[in-house]
Amino acid sequence: MSGLDVKEARALVHGGQELAFLDIREAGQFVEGHPLLAIPLPFSQLEQRIGALAPRLTVPLLLVDTGDGVAQRAHRRLSEAGYTDVRWIDGGMPAWEKAGYPVYKGVNVPSKTLGEMAEHIWRPTMMTADELGQATAEGRPPAFFDARPAAEYAKMRVPGAVCLPNGELAHRISTLGDASRILITCAGRTRGITGAIGLMLAGFEGSVAALENGTQGWALSGRDLERNNRPDSFPALDPAGLAASRKRAEALIERFSLPVASCDDVVRMMAEPDRTTYVFDVRSPDEARNDPLSVAVHAASGQLVQATDQWVGVRSSRLILCCDTGLRAALAAFWLSQLGYEVHIVRIDDELRNLKARPAVGLPAIGETATISAADLLAMPGATILDMRPSPDFRASHVKGAIWTTRPGLPETLARCGTGPVVILADTGDRARIFARDAAELGYANIFALSDDHEALVHAGAAVVLYSTQPEPSEAIDFPWFVHDRHDGNLESSRRYLAWETGLIAQLDADEKKAFRLFENV
Repeated sequence: MSGLDVKEARALVHGGQELAFLDIREAGQFVEGHPLLAIPLPFSQLEQRIGALAPRLTVPLLLVDTGDGVAQRAHRRLSEAGYTDVRWIDGGMPAWEKAGYPVYKGVNVPSKTLGEMAEHIWRPTMMTADELGQATAEGRPPAFFDARPAAEYAKMRVPGAVCLPNGELAHRISTLGDASRILITCAGRTRGITGAIGLMLAGFEGSVAALENGTQGWALSGRDLERNNRPDSFPALDPAGLAASRKRAEALIERFSLPVASCDDVVRMMAEPDRTTYVFDVRSPDEARNDPLSVAVHAASGQLVQATDQWVGVRSSRLILCCDTGLRAALAAFWLSQLGYEVHIVRIDDELRNLKARPAVGLPAIGETATISAADLLAMPGATILDMRPSPDFRASHVKGAIWTTRPGLPETLARCGTGPVVILADTGDRARIFARDAAELGYANIFALSDDHEALVHAGAAVVLYSTQPEPSEAIDFPWFVHDRHDGNLESSRRYLAWETGLIAQLDADEKKAFRLFENV
């Protein structure tokens, strides 16, 4: 395969067929500007993640880089893995920008844009931080829930918010007793908006509101967030509660004509060679852990909607969503179908539990790579260590004299290393061997992969530099700097983030608007 002119590439992206449009630049480059429908897959993580993102080897892949030849390097690796249809955009992201096509900052942009669009259609009630503060002071606070996963909730929350993520709140609503007023928050806007809309559509008869701008809105109002929180276990459902969840699911499925599939349908769809099919278990993490489905990947209902591009790399593909009562799957299906996916709902039974996982796309063979232990490295005179761990890890602690670099930056870094031995350190041994193979193919002969990790070097007696300022932000292309500190007290970053989020719809051009298949509020 070969490169595509940027206009041809743009037409392919919006052509309606299956396509994995992969942005293989590093995370910091991606967040500073990317095409709306591009899936982030840094070249540094290519082999580890491509099989999950694009599980069908014949699906067309379209790569975008910085026009620096990384796409051609990635093409070689993808071909080794068995992918048969790989192309790239000639000139990469600079050509995309020069052509005048829209460019988006941030992450999970299609999902966030959908949330903003949905607010205009469904008009959920919004409660400000001041209104919540007044209601609490007057002793009439609403039942208050945080729509984010436990790990995000643990970092910070609005005081009083209980962790019950989107999907789970609607599923477990019968456990709340006679609650008639519910407030939903997240860290910004999207999950509060989609959570409030979803709860209304699931048939909750009381009043529902979203906290305007979430935890960031609370902080911008001059109030403190609570940190280091410990989420409670989700409330368990009795038989009556499970029956109520099923009834809500059936009403939602009927209202929006959401497709329901059987286990036989799942087997048939998975066997179709010309269609990309993903199977997800959208129950809670505890349920998926205690009652695993071999055939499915776990992705909690609300998070699969919020961060679809972490799991799904192929546009216009098919998603099979599995849960017990059907409600968490139906809520996710409602949103994901509006993002342009073919979605099917499956209720879990013993037949589904007995289905086996499909063979995963395997890593290409790394080949023979010379390795060296931490002890032997420290005894090797004149060796240069290339530390290819994430930049925050390097700043926190690195071996004195080590050089930080990235996989895309290997050619330039190796050119400065002379002819002595070079040892590559990464966050896993496999990644060190992959990067060492890259270096060998780039023409560097005296190359080794460290078989141990950074901690082994420290324990072996290596001199260490702590809390370094290197690499500088302009060099650390692996780190998403865009308003990265908005949850750490930088109110200006919060303002910038919220302005970015509310401005997403205005950025869309005509072709991008057609990528969304919005339900009407009727």
